[in-house]
Amino acid sequence: MLMQDPRIILVAETGGDIPREVAEQYNIQLVPMHVAFGTDTRDDGTFPSEEVCDFYDRTGILCKTSGSVPEDFTKCFDHIHTRWPQAQILYLAYSSVTTCSYQSAQIAAEDRDYVTALDTKAVSAGQYSIVIETAKWLEAHPEATIQEAAQVAQDLIARANMCFVPKDMEYLRAGGRVSNVVALGGKLLGILPLIEILEGKLVATRKLRGKLEALAPKLVREYAEKWSLDRKELWLIWTPRFPDDLKQVVEKTAKDLGFETVTWVKSGGVITSHSGPSAFGVVGFTKA
Repeated sequence: MLMQDPRIILVAETGGDIPREVAEQYNIQLVPMHVAFGTDTRDDGTFPSEEVCDFYDRTGILCKTSGSVPEDFTKCFDHIHTRWPQAQILYLAYSSVTTCSYQSAQIAAEDRDYVTALDTKAVSAGQYSIVIETAKWLEAHPEATIQEAAQVAQDLIARANMCFVPKDMEYLRAGGRVSNVVALGGKLLGILPLIEILEGKLVATRKLRGKLEALAPKLVREYAEKWSLDRKELWLIWTPRFPDDLKQVVEKTAKDLGFETVTWVKSGGVITSHSGPSAFGVVGFTKA
């Protein structure tokens, strides 16, 4: 149960794909990022991410994304300070090298000595995992100082690992992220790019050959070993149209590897706009 007067309030963007019910449970305040459907710009989190894929199917136009603006953060910070005037704010930001959100928050935080900002260098479920683990720690340590909470978050940031695989490269091609030749070659040869989050950047590190149905469980095994992931919890990302039966196979793989908890994170509008349908990702923490 939430404290009546919490000492520290966590803030994150909707691009972290934290479900509303989870945010409410831990009193995490979400600041909207934005998705443009042609000329119609909407707040991320206010529509099902399936609409991103449907829009592209109908129009051939890829949705464009944008970060939170200073006014978004000003509204959030004012709301928190009005309701909990004694509380400190710990803002755990979506990777600053991928969006303007972090800069926007710094502008909004000028002359607000109750705001502490940290760059998670993560996106989607990567940011989600850092924020939620910090929230759980705060729940267990209600008397913690902002400095102690920030140190916990910094440790999590240093140990977080995330990768994902798009089912095909059509959205990357449409967004100008790879050339037509590369996209065509990948489709014909059954090659998928492995995208890893390295120092906050989305980097294609490997080419994977085969179908996602075989690659997804293999990726869980390889990534868990590569980064010596803590077996307490694993976060698995899925975008619209990812097969339910494949979820069962992947989850069994994770359980067989000893992961105690497997949390599925559905991508919101921002990540879906970049990765497309049926993408899959893995997030975990290197053992402390």
